[in-house]
Amino acid sequence: MNIQTSPTTHTTTKKSIGKTGVLIVNLGTPDSPNTPDVRKYLREFLMDGRVIDISYTSRWMLINLIIAPFRAPKSAKVYKELWTEAGSPLKTYGVAVEEMLQKALGNEYVVKLAMRYQSPSIENSLAELQQLGLSKITVIPFFPQYASASTGSVYEEVMRVLSQWQVMPELRFVNRFLDHPKFIEGFVQAGKKYLAERDYDHILFSYHGLPERQILKGDYTGKQCKLGSCCDTANRHNQFCYRAQCFETTRLLVKELGLEEGTYTTAFQSRLGKTPWIKPYTDDIIKELAGRGIKSVLAFSPSFVADCLETTIEIGDEYKELFEEQGGEHWQLVESLNDSKIWVETLVDLVKQEA
Repeated sequence: MNIQTSPTTHTTTKKSIGKTGVLIVNLGTPDSPNTPDVRKYLREFLMDGRVIDISYTSRWMLINLIIAPFRAPKSAKVYKELWTEAGSPLKTYGVAVEEMLQKALGNEYVVKLAMRYQSPSIENSLAELQQLGLSKITVIPFFPQYASASTGSVYEEVMRVLSQWQVMPELRFVNRFLDHPKFIEGFVQAGKKYLAERDYDHILFSYHGLPERQILKGDYTGKQCKLGSCCDTANRHNQFCYRAQCFETTRLLVKELGLEEGTYTTAFQSRLGKTPWIKPYTDDIIKELAGRGIKSVLAFSPSFVADCLETTIEIGDEYKELFEEQGGEHWQLVESLNDSKIWVETLVDLVKQEA
């Protein structure tokens, strides 16, 4: 017997069930480079228990009695060096990408930018999306490699906000994208521009650091992580290990750049406090390279998709100065993906890959 569909049967289409929201989230930036705004930003950022993972009381005393009062004025001076007429580069690029991605995705999507800390906040951006009757929300943290202190913190804040909604749309997170071909190609294109201009003695891949204890906490086996050779390959046991993901990112970039073994190094920057952070440290590697007679270095920062304090100032200026003090002659930072066409194409792929 043939069963025929009734003419009154309804078919569900994308148009009939609403649009898809896309929340793109970067770390955040002070509202201005003035000390009160920088202090406010530092307090919110560093009071996150996933960023400084110690007891609440100890964290509160450390941040509010030591770091915020004494570090904010110094950080404000550095932010003033970074600031442009348009404002913070990280936020400026974020706004530009928001507009470009909206145009690329079309009317079936609604793109909103948010910052994990400060403005526009995740809560406010989600509130705007809530009013649209969306059928689905895709959240893309702007962190190529997963870490509890970055991607994990975005997850937690998004879920905190959504837990207060009576009606929740379908929700999807992009966990990481370090191995997306266009993400890799974006940095390769930027790097090849400098490699075409001159020969470099060494290539440095500098990633943001994390305390070793946070890496060890993430080892679900309790015995896999050794903070060493276990990061030499990517496997199911270390797929969420931030250090292993950084080394994997380097391997992918090295392959596409055609670099020979011994001509590049992976290192970690921005450590804070006296507790051990993941190694090797970028500043130690810089001294070592200069001591070996290396005179020119091309530096990548593939844990950041937008230029910010850690790229423009720390790597571009402070590490350049350190390298030259040690006898180096030429230091060049490769810019982040920022608002490049290939970065927007990467995001389009990430949005649509499971559509």
